[in-house]
Amino acid sequence: MNTKKTILITGASSGMGKETALHLIKEGHTVYGAARRIEQMQDLLQAGGNAIKMDVTNEDQVIACVQQIIHEQGKIDVLINNAGYGLYGAVEDISMADAHKQFDVNIFGLARITKEVLPHMRAAKSGTIINVSSMGGKIYTPLGAWYHATKHALEGWSDCLRLELKQFNIHVVIVEPGAIATEFGDVVYEPMLQNSGQGPYSKLAQSVAKATKEIYSKPNAASPSSVIAKVMSKAINSKRPKTRYVAGKMAKPLMFIRKYFGDRIFDAAVMSQTK
Repeated sequence: MNTKKTILITGASSGMGKETALHLIKEGHTVYGAARRIEQMQDLLQAGGNAIKMDVTNEDQVIACVQQIIHEQGKIDVLINNAGYGLYGAVEDISMADAHKQFDVNIFGLARITKEVLPHMRAAKSGTIINVSSMGGKIYTPLGAWYHATKHALEGWSDCLRLELKQFNIHVVIVEPGAIATEFGDVVYEPMLQNSGQGPYSKLAQSVAKATKEIYSKPNAASPSSVIAKVMSKAINSKRPKTRYVAGKMAKPLMFIRKYFGDRIFDAAVMSQTK
């Protein structure tokens, strides 16, 4: 076990964020979970962690969150940008307001809190920033245009940030989960049908919804959140973490097909799951 670290993790009220927070608390780190639903982080408090109510799109809350941790601990060693959600539906059906919100949470909110933490990491000449992308940052699926757009953007943004921060001994790590048994499936499923369940894309939407439900409801079809928690721990406790960690069901095979077999083969493979 390496030195005890002060860790801030966003989106810690459920799923991968909560599982990771609890895992890191058990390891002895000082963990601050931040999320909109503070009432769902009581188990973090009971485990010995800390909970802060924060919406990544609310600048005042972001600033207050970072200031509180600096005041109480004097440092932030690790920032885990985990908050995010998936917006699914046909491009033609999704409003531009919803598209903006997707980017506000998955990219601009993430960037806002990163910018707030960076001066403190630079002063310490050390730190680790872990950005939770997805296998969706390297592949694509039907009706996921806006979600995949944010994750593809996050991949490039993180790569640039890594080069900028190397001189300050700050690591930038990208985690690319596959299918993980979280609320993600539920969050995707209903809104997708609301967006595109009727009209010209209804047949495709019904097929994708069925496939999504099967992935997240079948036993062992998705990996448990603990898989990602262990990857986060590995990155945090490593003196020289990898730039990318891939973990979870379907991630490696789908990313392999996308990378080495080309667009047409990947198109056929991914669409075969919606029939």
